[in-house]
Amino acid sequence: MARCRSYLRGLAICVTVLLLVSGVVMIGVGFSSVEGNIMVTQLSSSDGLLVLQVFGPITVVLSVLGICAASLDHKPLLLVFSALIFVEFVAMMVVASPLVHVQAQMGGVVDEVFLNVTPLHRAESGIQTKLNKLQASDSCCGLRSFEDWENQLPVTCFCTPPASDLQQSSQSANSSSEGRCVMVGPNFYPPDQQPTEKLWVHSEPCGPILKSYLSFPIKLKIGIISAFATITMAAIALCLTLGLEEYWKTPPVETTVDDFNRVKYKPKPSLT
Repeated sequence: MARCRSYLRGLAICVTVLLLVSGVVMIGVGFSSVEGNIMVTQLSSSDGLLVLQVFGPITVVLSVLGICAASLDHKPLLLVFSALIFVEFVAMMVVASPLVHVQAQMGGVVDEVFLNVTPLHRAESGIQTKLNKLQASDSCCGLRSFEDWENQLPVTCFCTPPASDLQQSSQSANSSSEGRCVMVGPNFYPPDQQPTEKLWVHSEPCGPILKSYLSFPIKLKIGIISAFATITMAAIALCLTLGLEEYWKTPPVETTVDDFNRVKYKPKPSLT
């Protein structure tokens, strides 16, 4: 039984150390300055950051308390730690639950934001600058398609088509539907572009790429909170097991000399 308790103590110390690491991670993510996109101010995840900023330091303090309690094998302190970390667990689950709702509705909200900023050539200069950087780095054009720019296509939308796309350039009046590049029709030519010249732009829209960028911070916060919840439940179970040992441990049976002699010299029952 003593060996089993030693194993439980070591496991409790390891779990509380993991809990301490999760608290440090929450502090780092919560207070890290992630550059936001002004196009998506409606999708601000400040609530998720606030959860990490508040519960991160609390988790670190309680984890230190749990490590001390498990190391010293102090039963009252183990019970106090279990109660406090349980209260924090319930509070975090209540406060962080809206993050799941935000993630579920992100697609529709992002589409609405995309609709509000089109046509893109009339959007704010900051939005155009950030979108041009995305178009240049990921070889995409527009949010839903290149048509979001109307006839004001920026240079970052232009691309050099491969030979396969050049062979398909006569299949459609507005664009070729195959390949990484599409040939736009005359109605999308910039005012200074000659209609006789062929103009090719990236066929992939930037909207799906931008959605994945926007959803990553929320997914990261949900993942951190889920890891915290798992470690917390393990810490509570271990610390309660150690703290309440006297209630589940079978007390040893003391045998006196008289009891031993009574059993040893007990007369055998007669067979008749």
